[in-house]
Amino acid sequence: MGAIKDGLLAEYDHEVATTRRMLARLPDHKLSWQPHGKSMTLGGLATHLCNIPSWGDTILGQTSFDLADAPPNLQAKGSCAEILAFFDETTTRTRSMMDKTDAEYVIRWRLRRGGHEIFSMPRVVAFRTFVLYHIVHHRGQLSVYLRMNDIPVPPIYGPTADEG
Repeated sequence: MGAIKDGLLAEYDHEVATTRRMLARLPDHKLSWQPHGKSMTLGGLATHLCNIPSWGDTILGQTSFDLADAPPNLQAKGSCAEILAFFDETTTRTRSMMDKTDAEYVIRWRLRRGGHEIFSMPRVVAFRTFVLYHIVHHRGQLSVYLRMNDIPVPPIYGPTADEG
């Protein structure tokens, strides 16, 4: 295996496992809760978080993506079981696509809007940015949602106030 692939797989597996532990704590009766009118509901945020790994298909299987072709936002899943099943589906599919050589990981990937290039970067950078860092960002939001609902936050990068 290549150095890029080894590191990326370790990062991906860690972030996926940590995120799944957090998603497993979601109570069905709280999925419609939202902290503010402009914020996503708890179920909407969780559904979005589950869909983020789908970017892996686009980044690792294509050389570009045009935002003009982006599908509409997904409807929020209605139960924790549905959320976990969706997360398992997207993360497993993306992990299976990660069997690339280092040479494949450094191929440039482009983001476009209406045919105009917004930027390009190596696939490995795009994957970290649009999949891993995006997961971390929304998982941070989710941890605040949990805290605001008195749901214990599991350890992420170390102990939390709820679980030492």
